[in-house]
Amino acid sequence: MIPALALACYAAAVGILAPRILLRSAWPHRSPALAVAAWQGLAVSFTVALALAAYHLAVPTGHLDAGVSGLVHFCGLTWHARVPVPGPFDIPAVVLPILVALLTLARFGLEVLRARRARSRHLGVLDLVGRRSAGLRATVLDHELPAVYCLPGRCPRVVVSTGALRVLSGAQLDAVLDHERAHIVGRHHLALAAAEAFARAFRWLPLARAAREQTAMLLEMAADDRALRRHPRETLATALYEMAAGRTPRGAFAAGGPGALLRLRRMLGPHRRPHPALRFAVATAAAALPLLPVVVGCAPGMM
Repeated sequence: MIPALALACYAAAVGILAPRILLRSAWPHRSPALAVAAWQGLAVSFTVALALAAYHLAVPTGHLDAGVSGLVHFCGLTWHARVPVPGPFDIPAVVLPILVALLTLARFGLEVLRARRARSRHLGVLDLVGRRSAGLRATVLDHELPAVYCLPGRCPRVVVSTGALRVLSGAQLDAVLDHERAHIVGRHHLALAAAEAFARAFRWLPLARAAREQTAMLLEMAADDRALRRHPRETLATALYEMAAGRTPRGAFAAGGPGALLRLRRMLGPHRRPHPALRFAVATAAAALPLLPVVVGCAPGMM
């Protein structure tokens, strides 16, 4: 019971307190890719903590050995390769954690499939009404509303409307196209699907809501940063202003994207990258977060 209580307290801290701290921090907007990893690490850590809490609630106290070895032995992964025969009380202890993990994994798979189907339908329409431009390496769509977006996945496509070609200069168009290609190269749709899946699985959780909103905006910032390696800030900022009203289909990333005003301020204001020590500390914490619930729940003193 003590490990389950400790894990429940840890899950509450990760699910309620951690997002408040992260939202008040200034460094995520200065290092958006690292911030996305931090949000993902918190989501995985919460899921692992919840699964282990379910395990400790379901298994009788007498079945637990000391420390991590007890959990490993229970799962049949001992050094002697002897798989114990589950007793009647062991079944819930195995099933409950698996159900918690499968809840998020199933949601993730569902989000990926939904977005893929939406992109496939839109690609079919583009094949009929759009025209390929070898010079732009994009599909041109006849539409008066300025819009530039990408359809990531196995058959990625960048789409430009004729309205965008009319209002954007050559330099602005190049900057926006590089922004969209950054989404494709970075496979940002998978990170966004993971955040959406976590939010749908735990929609009552502050961490889930914040992770979904912040991931969408941070991925746009990360694409901005990649485009800014080759283009001046003023060029991308003015192009972003022109694209802010653009609308895109489901499963696509748009140049306007979430948080357009905040991204404009970020681009045009002073830009400071986090100190290397802070970046190293955050990267280490993001990688270690999924392991912390194991330490909390399986510490020898907790058994």
